[in-house]
Amino acid sequence: MLRIKKLDIFIAKQFGLLFAGTFFICQFVLMMQFLWRYVDELIGKGLTIDVLAKFFWYMGLMLMPQAFPLAILLSSLIAFGNLGESSELTAIKAAGISLMQAMRSLIFIVICIAGLSYFFQDVIGPEANRSFGRLLLAMKQTSPELEIPEGIFYDGLPETNLYVQKKDLESGHLYGIMIYRRTGSYEDQAIILADSGMLQSTAEKKHLLLTLWNGEWFENMRTQDVGGSAEIPYRRETFSHKTILLDYDGGFNMDDVSDLNHSAKVKSNSRILHDLDSLQQLCDSVGKQAFRSAYEYTLMIPKVNKDDSIRVAAQLAKGIDVDSIYAKLSGEKKLRVAKEAVNQSKSVTNDLAMKTDYSDYLNRDVRMHKMEAITKITLSLSCIIFFFIGAPLGAIIRKGGLGVPVIVSVLVFIVYYIFENSGMRMARADEWTVWFGKWISTMVLAPLAIFFTYKANKDSTVFNIDAYRMLMMRMLGLRQKRNITRKEVIVSDPDYALDAERLKNINAQIEAYSEEHKLLRWPSPIKVFFRPGDDHEIQRISDELEEAIEDLGYSRNRTILHELNNYPILATHAHTRPFERAWLNVITGLVLPVGIFFYCRMIRYRLRLYRDLRDIKAASSIIIPTAIELSEKKSQ
Repeated sequence: MLRIKKLDIFIAKQFGLLFAGTFFICQFVLMMQFLWRYVDELIGKGLTIDVLAKFFWYMGLMLMPQAFPLAILLSSLIAFGNLGESSELTAIKAAGISLMQAMRSLIFIVICIAGLSYFFQDVIGPEANRSFGRLLLAMKQTSPELEIPEGIFYDGLPETNLYVQKKDLESGHLYGIMIYRRTGSYEDQAIILADSGMLQSTAEKKHLLLTLWNGEWFENMRTQDVGGSAEIPYRRETFSHKTILLDYDGGFNMDDVSDLNHSAKVKSNSRILHDLDSLQQLCDSVGKQAFRSAYEYTLMIPKVNKDDSIRVAAQLAKGIDVDSIYAKLSGEKKLRVAKEAVNQSKSVTNDLAMKTDYSDYLNRDVRMHKMEAITKITLSLSCIIFFFIGAPLGAIIRKGGLGVPVIVSVLVFIVYYIFENSGMRMARADEWTVWFGKWISTMVLAPLAIFFTYKANKDSTVFNIDAYRMLMMRMLGLRQKRNITRKEVIVSDPDYALDAERLKNINAQIEAYSEEHKLLRWPSPIKVFFRPGDDHEIQRISDELEEAIEDLGYSRNRTILHELNNYPILATHAHTRPFERAWLNVITGLVLPVGIFFYCRMIRYRLRLYRDLRDIKAASSIIIPTAIELSEKKSQ
């Protein structure tokens, strides 16, 4: 039977309070970012409080699944950072409780949150998206006069500029109206002035009915309109009441209403999987029909009639020499054949372009359904992944508050956002497969979560900069220089006689080694990659040299200390084999480009070892006499 311990309750409370706060912060940030996309739909519309409340309510429901993983990441970072900073995590581990045992209550809570996220996306999210879309359509059908600004010319109407001095939002009346219209060319212009007016949209929302009162109409007259007379350059009309029909598209489309029910965002996963079969079948049938049409247009013989152009096309399809037949035609028939060929080419091109566009639309719709189905799963899994990133990082960093955790959370979220957004765009454009595009962020972050959890559970250092720097230096073939300085406190002087004897012995070994191994010669690749063996002689020389250097490092003599820094740090393995493990060498040798790289790298290390051995002999030739002299003085 599973027992709930006091430690589980304690950690759950710590996490729960932080999760509640960070969730509302993340939700607010996401809503503000989402709000900018629809700010034009809200400003100047005269919307009531209840409409705005619905707008923000539906928006909040839609964005809740996105706020869950961010809140989990930040709250887990802060919670375990606080535990580490206050040494409570150290006390937990000292009691014999591992990090995974301390996290078990939160793992259960996070799994429940992931399930809640999937429930929101699969049940509540589709209905919220549908209601949000209907609300946007209703907002687009609001009074069109609210789109018209005061005091400046409004150019949102086709071929019409409208100026309104003042608006009455309650009655919808416009005052001080000036209209500049250009229908055909600059010769056909009209200026309309009116004291007041009112705008109303038509039923299909594609036109505006402008009713004007007490105004004048000035219009240029083209020559053909006045019978060629230049005595009437324009006409002037004074009216007390006039109605004008203006073209206007307020963004409302009747197809948008039907698209709401067919969009993947308003469907649950069960409905998406149900509709995918029919959508895929329709897409395949349309694609096959388009291919069949293109095949018939290019290879099939068209129907033959009495027209010369059709007869020429039929003969072309049968493999007859068309050029000779075309040359025998009269000039008039050649012109008819050319015109007919051009017309048929344009017709075929337009027909194939239309079918191609329709096929692309259907293919895009299928991809959007697949992406939406996968998103519901990946977004829920991101809650668990972000927890296993945030909690171990908090235990490793051991910094609470909103400082370091916020910075780390932002960095992790940026990585997640880049891969998620890039994958979504590539999958939507059909440049990547849907599965790869939607799972790439999970595939990148899941190994990070496993790595951080393993390191935190083993109390390993993850952010040890020196360790990573040393690893990179070994990979790039770089090395550190010695930094031996005079010790402030020296208990006993070095054994100069013994050290001098060691260095003499090392020089003799270097001479023998250089004579035997011939470091300036290129070794056989077969011996390097496919035969076992290692150079233990250099390892032994390096160990003896380090012992002598360590003992001489306690010297007070400046010459010895200076020359000790000239001793290089030997690389004892890289000049013989790429790797210490035999099977890695075999694989490297079989992969030709990689093998060439490591073979050239090994040649470089052989040359470096040759220079290092030469430098050791040069430094020892100075240290040995000095050490002997100091030994003799000490014995006297």
